[in-house]
Amino acid sequence: MRRSIIDRVESKHVRKDITDFRTGDTVRVHWKVKEGDKERVQPFEGIVIRKTKGYNRATFTVRKVSYGVGVERIFPLHSPRYEKIEVVTHGNVHRSRLFFLRKLKGKASRVEAQAEQLEEGSAGPSTQPEAPEVAADAASEPGADAATAETASPEKKKKSKKSRAAPAAEK
Repeated sequence: MRRSIIDRVESKHVRKDITDFRTGDTVRVHWKVKEGDKERVQPFEGIVIRKTKGYNRATFTVRKVSYGVGVERIFPLHSPRYEKIEVVTHGNVHRSRLFFLRKLKGKASRVEAQAEQLEEGSAGPSTQPEAPEVAADAASEPGADAATAETASPEKKKKSKKSRAAPAAEK
């Protein structure tokens, strides 16, 4: 009986508009700061290094490096003090707590961004028609004229340079 009363009180303070994010994501938390009688919104952008569970007591820790000094803030997930949480990038990590980032400096402390998947309705990368490739083959022949050499695709030229450089790398 006593537990249900606590659950009822806690459920009143749970936010419904929580953005879905995970550990390793770079987020921007728009936190409301009170200065005197005025209140303004100050964004805090960094990497989420930890999320704790708990119904209305859930928290997440955001870390950023400001002027060479690491700064971490622990935000309550269901707090009315933040306006919104924006996910800037999704990180590709395999751990739930990223405390090892505290020891790293510079480029080593970056988290690899997750590649965005193509939607089913969108087309993939554009493909070149077959005619330029044929023109590129004709342009590589000794008797090719200047008009066919100009229509050769630059991608084909790059590929031909790589194919010539490959045997030298194997030696």
